Amino acid sequence: MDNMFKLCGFWTGIFAVMFFVGHMDQVALLFVASTIFFMLLGYMKLTERMYLYMFGAYLMIFTVGFTYYATFIHVPGAGH
Repeated sequence: MDNMFKLCGFWTGIFAVMFFVGHMDQVALLFVASTIFFMLLGYMKLTERMYLYMFGAYLMIFTVGFTYYATFIHVPGAGH
């Protein structure tokens, strides 16, 4: 299970680099934070149950944050 968190950290790191290259700095910083979170969890050697609890908490926080951003902050079509 710890290898899956390292893998998630790898892919969120790849996305962070792509967002930086695309000049999307705020999203890139979010993905850098996710990368650090996943990599730290990957090296903690927790039980499988604890890894699942941590991933569930991560998904809940992400969903609430994304819904708040999409509903109250993001202005459609105002990118440029």
